[in-house]
Amino acid sequence: MNKQESRLRRAKRTRMKIRQLEAMRLCVYKTPRHMYAQVTTADGSKTLACASTLDKELRTKLKVTGNVEAAKEVGKLLAQRAREAGIETVAFDRSGFAYHGRIKALGDAAREGGLKF
Repeated sequence: MNKQESRLRRAKRTRMKIRQLEAMRLCVYKTPRHMYAQVTTADGSKTLACASTLDKELRTKLKVTGNVEAAKEVGKLLAQRAREAGIETVAFDRSGFAYHGRIKALGDAAREGGLKF
């Protein structure tokens, strides 16, 4: 089993648990260059709020899009958009990534922005 298969196996386990809880899901995905985050329904059928380093608001503000500072900005923007959509409580789906570095920075910034998970 390679690294990607292991990550996807961990992600699947987390997503099944979140589906059981029937909670809104804050999904995070990262590449070496960008960060993507979205709030979806529990089953993942509908996206309610989203933010990424590709957004025009963040592109002008950030020099580098693949670092911890960029992840913090994505977390703040996502929290703001989720609150505007009336969402306060979510379950954090880290897509099998370890909770450190950019993933942790995004999660902490979303908490500071008003999301509870």
